[in-house]
Amino acid sequence: GVGADERPRRPLSAYIRFVKENHSAFKLKNPEKKSRELVKKMAGAWRELPASQKQVYEDAAKTDMQRYREQMAAYKAQLTPAQAAALEDFRRTRLAKIRSSRMKRELTVLGKPKRPRNAFNIFVSENFQESEGASPVAKMKLLHDAWKKMSSSQRQPYLQLAEDDKVRYENEMKSWEAKMVELGRQDLVSSPGPRAQTKAAKKPKAARASSQEKKAKLKLKKPEE
Repeated sequence: GVGADERPRRPLSAYIRFVKENHSAFKLKNPEKKSRELVKKMAGAWRELPASQKQVYEDAAKTDMQRYREQMAAYKAQLTPAQAAALEDFRRTRLAKIRSSRMKRELTVLGKPKRPRNAFNIFVSENFQESEGASPVAKMKLLHDAWKKMSSSQRQPYLQLAEDDKVRYENEMKSWEAKMVELGRQDLVSSPGPRAQTKAAKKPKAARASSQEKKAKLKLKKPEE
């Protein structure tokens, strides 16, 4: 990154300070718990922490944040225009990754249905283990070649399974979107009738294509008249 060694490090939040300070003590008290369970336990302890004790961590975080902002302003002031632009690009990319990661985690927690698999994906998942390739890449190449050589009748079962999975996805999505609306999370629901819109959008194209065909036929007929 741009001056990565010199760039001031963002300070810890109040909660992360609490975790770092108390992690060893929690681990000693709960030696049988795995990392994920320990994190949950600490999150619960933070929620139950009296406001006066939380304030100590929050005040320390505020003081550090103020210092960080001052250091950042001084750091940015000595950058060249090219370095400043690169730093802004780095910041945007980092924020986009964080938002994307948060959204994926949230959708997983909210139980968003898995997208449907296509026929080739289903064929691969059913035959991957038995494939003779020495590595995952080699296996994929062999399966890809085998798929290309298959007749339409051999592919039919996989095409049918893909169609069934598509129907499963459509139904699950309808239920999930209705649930999200009930929870007040309309922001996670696509615009009304996305599938209907897609079909509607296709109709004008078909109509245009047929009208173009008619025009072409008329042009062919003209010389004969």
